[in-house]
Amino acid sequence: MRGADLIAQKLHQAGSQYAFGIPGGEVLALMDALNLAGLKFNLVKHENAGGFMAEGAWHGLARQGTDAPVVLLATLGPGVTNAVNVVANAFQDRVPMIFLTGCVDAAEAETYTHQVMDHQQLLRPIVKASFKASAGALNAMMDKAISIAMSGQPGPVHIDVPISVAESESTETQKAPNYGVRAAQLPFGDVLEQARDLLGSAQRPIAIAGVDAVNVDAGNEIEAFCEAYQIPLITSYKGKGLIPENHKLSLGGAGLSPKADKSLMPLLADADLVVLIGYDPIEMRVNWRNPWSEDTSVIELTPVLRSHGMHHVSHTLEGDIKPTLLSLTPEDETGVVPEESDWLRDRIAPAKDKLKADFAAEESGWGPATVFHGLREALPDTTVATADSGAHRILVSQIWESLYPRTMLQSSALCTMACALPLGIGHKMAKPEDPVVVFVGDAGLEMGLGDLAVLRDMQVPFIVCVLVDESLSLIELKQRANQNPNLGVDFSATNFPALAEAYGGHGVWVDDAESLKQEAKAALERDTFTVLACRIDRRAYDGKL
Repeated sequence: MRGADLIAQKLHQAGSQYAFGIPGGEVLALMDALNLAGLKFNLVKHENAGGFMAEGAWHGLARQGTDAPVVLLATLGPGVTNAVNVVANAFQDRVPMIFLTGCVDAAEAETYTHQVMDHQQLLRPIVKASFKASAGALNAMMDKAISIAMSGQPGPVHIDVPISVAESESTETQKAPNYGVRAAQLPFGDVLEQARDLLGSAQRPIAIAGVDAVNVDAGNEIEAFCEAYQIPLITSYKGKGLIPENHKLSLGGAGLSPKADKSLMPLLADADLVVLIGYDPIEMRVNWRNPWSEDTSVIELTPVLRSHGMHHVSHTLEGDIKPTLLSLTPEDETGVVPEESDWLRDRIAPAKDKLKADFAAEESGWGPATVFHGLREALPDTTVATADSGAHRILVSQIWESLYPRTMLQSSALCTMACALPLGIGHKMAKPEDPVVVFVGDAGLEMGLGDLAVLRDMQVPFIVCVLVDESLSLIELKQRANQNPNLGVDFSATNFPALAEAYGGHGVWVDDAESLKQEAKAALERDTFTVLACRIDRRAYDGKL
């Protein structure tokens, strides 16, 4: 058994099923070993896209009950540097990714410099840990790497594998993991009793849930908790669907929309109790700093001690989110919404109505909001949506109604472009029965066109909705707001339907709501991807965000 085989077998032992990457000579043994161990290796067109496909697959598997790290494989030098962006995304967006890289042996590196650099020094600021594989210590190293990637807030762990370690016979045999079975951690003592008292006496409670609640699949527990105490819930964009967004207690997603904040911020300011459930403000824009006063009672349920300094907390319940929620939820009231309170009737219901009106479809009959509403109506409830960074992401995140967790995927912390298409591809690989629609701007799609070739080879129905406005609209809006001249944001149109055909898919221009719905339904019946190129005005997002 080679060292590469032991590394791959440890990943399979941990439940990993997928690996993504581009091979180079230094990682051929690793790629072969991953395949032999039972991980499906997927060739991608860029390492950045491979990392997002890995994240999409992780979400798809998690929705089926499998919580295990995903694998990104890159060769030395440019392979590693190409992946820096997506590794940073995994770090900020809390994705358990094992990043395997190849490297030359230390003795070789002393006199051979082609493509050689210190991968560990490059990556340490954006990974939870970085290891250099050593013969004789692979079991211990892999146990550490997997445990670190999955524990607390999950994240990427880097493993640099010298060629000789990967290709040589290992002196070790595979061992059982040394980290054992982990018991749930529950807060206890006076702070827990004080939290229960605050929940029982609050007249104007509100809750915010985020990525840490998503990552432990706490949706059912959150719904029962909110119903027991009549607590309305705001989620981060990545937390959409933690409770169904058609639920009377759901205020939908928030984080980047000033228009939505006008309805939500007054509720936070007036609440007498704020409950934070796996809420990490790394997903939120700057005005979510200190949205309530230091006099407000704030209970935080968190898997890790927070050090961000973004807001005041009065009671920290550090531990596992799901059992902590269960310990706070009265068993006899779980699943029952008591008689409506003044808070729900007089403040929450009007806020929900205002949000609905603010993000309604355009009265003109066409525009980005009409596109998002139209596709939500046309596609099944089980559809998984992904959104690229840009103006469209803010609007679709406010409009798209998610009924289940992990069904609106995006880069919500790093907020990088060219993520939506590979996120959707990865999810489709792991959970092919679910329809997928990708929302992307024209610049974002052009940034990652190679991913269409991966889609072509999958031969599955898949919808890419590209908003064609020939502009970096969000940046252009900021330019005008700052009274800067128009510079570096506008460009000419690309014929996306022709590109779709060239890549082996189907493409069509869309200019009206009825055609959009018809084309979306037809797309679900094809055995290839469909690009819906929706032409909108260059300033179509003005006043909508």
